[in-house]
Amino acid sequence: MTPWLSRPAAQHAMRLALALLACLLAAWVEWQRPVLPTRLDEALRDRLLQVSADPAPDTRVAVIDIDETSLRQLGPWPWPRQRMADLLEILLSHYQVRAIGVDILFPEPADPVGDARLAMLAAHAPVTLAQILDYPERDTPLRQGVLAGGLPADPAQPALGAQGYLANHAGLSATARCLGNIGYQPDADGVLRRLPVLTRYQGRDYPMFAATLIDCARAANAPSVLPLAAGASWRSPYPRAWPAYTVAPAAEVLAQRLPTQLLAGRYVLVGSSSLSLGDHVSTPLAPLNAGVLVHANALSALLDIQAGRGGLPWSGRAGLAAWVLLSVALLAWAMPRVPAWGNIAGLAALTAGWLALGLWGARHGAEWSLSAPLAAYLCLLATAIPFEWWGAQQRNKRLLSTFSRYVGPSVLNEMVRRGLEDSLTPTQREVTVLIADMEGFTRTTAALPLTDAARLTRDFLQRLTGPVLAHSGTLDKYTGDGLVAFWGAPLPCPEQADQAAAAALDIVAAVAALNQQRHADGLPTLRVRIGIESGLALVGDLGTSFRSSYTAIGDCINFASRLESAARTLPADIIIGAAAAQRIRAHTLRPLGSLQLRGAEVMMEVFTVEPR
Repeated sequence: MTPWLSRPAAQHAMRLALALLACLLAAWVEWQRPVLPTRLDEALRDRLLQVSADPAPDTRVAVIDIDETSLRQLGPWPWPRQRMADLLEILLSHYQVRAIGVDILFPEPADPVGDARLAMLAAHAPVTLAQILDYPERDTPLRQGVLAGGLPADPAQPALGAQGYLANHAGLSATARCLGNIGYQPDADGVLRRLPVLTRYQGRDYPMFAATLIDCARAANAPSVLPLAAGASWRSPYPRAWPAYTVAPAAEVLAQRLPTQLLAGRYVLVGSSSLSLGDHVSTPLAPLNAGVLVHANALSALLDIQAGRGGLPWSGRAGLAAWVLLSVALLAWAMPRVPAWGNIAGLAALTAGWLALGLWGARHGAEWSLSAPLAAYLCLLATAIPFEWWGAQQRNKRLLSTFSRYVGPSVLNEMVRRGLEDSLTPTQREVTVLIADMEGFTRTTAALPLTDAARLTRDFLQRLTGPVLAHSGTLDKYTGDGLVAFWGAPLPCPEQADQAAAAALDIVAAVAALNQQRHADGLPTLRVRIGIESGLALVGDLGTSFRSSYTAIGDCINFASRLESAARTLPADIIIGAAAAQRIRAHTLRPLGSLQLRGAEVMMEVFTVEPR
């Protein structure tokens, strides 16, 4: 029975199944986002942000830093509320900033005058105060200060649910015009990549801090920037490297030692980089950053989108699906047509191409899974390439099995070394043909029992075949009591005529040895007749779908057959035609005269070879 793998339909079905499996795996990774592929995605995205973050100064945003130097100069935290009010008033009046976002909470009342001044600024100036929505479920929910602001919850609008909050004291919360959420949910690895756009708590939605800061300074009829960060949570693109931001120490601002043009017209964030204040997070750009710089980058990104320079988030799934389907189809088509190393190179090229496209899309807002196509390619690497390799091995085994019936081990080994591609393809070659036959076979075997006749035929053919294969000849076929062999295919053989002559001499010697044994047994001797000629022939697998047959077709085969027949009337066992004689260099030839062979219009010189 033919193995199922040898059936082309079964092979095509298996390739289709493996391609479908790869596509389904990519779809599963894209839609389900399992842990390991997601970690790979985020690592690639983080690296992309690190190398693409723009170091050019952002002249729209500045950070006022309550840093360690300011704390040493002006005293430890918490500062008096009067000082904080002074800082905000100086920024608004002396430095003429556009708006201020205070990335600091004031959960408890302090000096009444300072609190009153802060409340007045929050009520009438473009000042955004912060409050923190808390997302993890805790045994005791956080509820400190007075949560204020927000809008009635819109069920049609996606939002993250909060479990608690940290807010400012009632004196500030009650009068503040602009309040923004600075709470966040880091990813499973602790890195802050997404900010909550809207947070829902007890029937109200609270907007993100950066969007509120921009809206706080907008004209009365201008649209909100909040819809620009679509979805419940927004992947911050971190467009700017940290050195891009102007960071001014709070002590320098309070002393008014900075040039006014340094901060004029900017959105200003007031926060702290001091480790003692504990406001630090891990981001894609660095393992430890001040929280205020996260809001600075979110502010830059929203301003870019508002100005039409930044891309809005988009899923990218249609593009990813098209890429996976086309690339997997291309691989499924190419794999049976190229060797294993070519398939691996193709997978590597598609992987590189997808990473280039996928990372470009990710930088421009695409939320597609970078690892989904990689999972498909890994699936093909683990299944389709071994399947094609195994199929090639099976084809090579069948090819080797086919050739092992025609050529000697040395020729077969050389074919394997050179590669078996196209070895069976019919092609025109210059060959030397040897045809050997037993003289009087019918007369010799007529009186023998069937088993003895079969044994004699096998013994005789053994004497013919051994020398042919030993001299790197190709066995074409047996002709009952003889054989047809040739040199020059499937491998080129410059000394083909000498090899044929050497094989013929060894055949004669082998038959002579057989005759000595038969003489000792009282049996009649045998005579072998051999014809050798060279010429062009069509050589290859010229069989059918039912039976493979590696053979040669050409006039030289016919002439070799007629030379073998002519040997019955000539005083030599080996008859060599003129074309083969011209090729022989390593043997001594003896002319036998001229003959007119059947089918030839002119007389042909014939030769025999002298024993060595």
